[in-house]
Amino acid sequence: MDRALLVAVVVGVVQGVFEWLPISSEGNVALALSLLGRSPEEAVAFALFLHLGTALSAAVYYRERIAGLLGALPSWRPGGDGDDATLGFLAVATVASGVVGIGAYQTVIGLVSETGGGLFVVAVGVLLVGTGLFQRLSADRAAETRTTPSLADAVLVGAGQGLAILPGVSRSGTTTGLLLLRGYEESRSFELSFLLSIPAALGAGVLAYTDTGLAAAPTAAVVALGVAAVVGYATIDALLRVVERVAFWAVCVGLGGLAVVGGVVLVV
Repeated sequence: MDRALLVAVVVGVVQGVFEWLPISSEGNVALALSLLGRSPEEAVAFALFLHLGTALSAAVYYRERIAGLLGALPSWRPGGDGDDATLGFLAVATVASGVVGIGAYQTVIGLVSETGGGLFVVAVGVLLVGTGLFQRLSADRAAETRTTPSLADAVLVGAGQGLAILPGVSRSGTTTGLLLLRGYEESRSFELSFLLSIPAALGAGVLAYTDTGLAAAPTAAVVALGVAAVVGYATIDALLRVVERVAFWAVCVGLGGLAVVGGVVLVV
């Protein structure tokens, strides 16, 4: 197999699996591409582009829930509960994600364009460690159980998702962690997090493509996107169950520590 296609398959698999785990799929894909010789800027842009594939996976997986929410749109009323509250949460959180995410994206692209490969790997590692420690904090959430998201929840979670455009900050880990800290049970947190991921992933993928391009052959880009979508759909159900049983905060800290050490080695 052509090397470019082989790399496309590998990063597609990584994206398809890691998107559902709170260990930053973008950070790990960007690390892999950086170690394979891509510039940090190219690695970040391509990692964001691959979110289009897993956005499709999430949309298909939650298709019945999405159909129900779309059916509730004509009768939506602000301040309602049930589907009304969920729709309001998704709308406000998506806007907050866009505002924060665009600013974060411009910042990270400006920084990585001036950063060497070793320093980029170190930076991603530090953010992975920070993500893991935040997840450990959210695991000690309050015992109360909430189901109806508020405006404050939407702004907070949306802003957190926007910051997750930084490679090494887990989108799922950040959003579910914030929801857990706000008192939501795990199943509700996962549902809100992954429904919210769909418009965010579409926006991030389009932003990366229009701003920097992909620095990859069209065939390789399509293969990577397709693999991410197929693997993502095939693994989402099993991996969401795994997340409830494994201390992924420790995995995230471990991966981040390895990245920091590896990045230091590259620098020196």
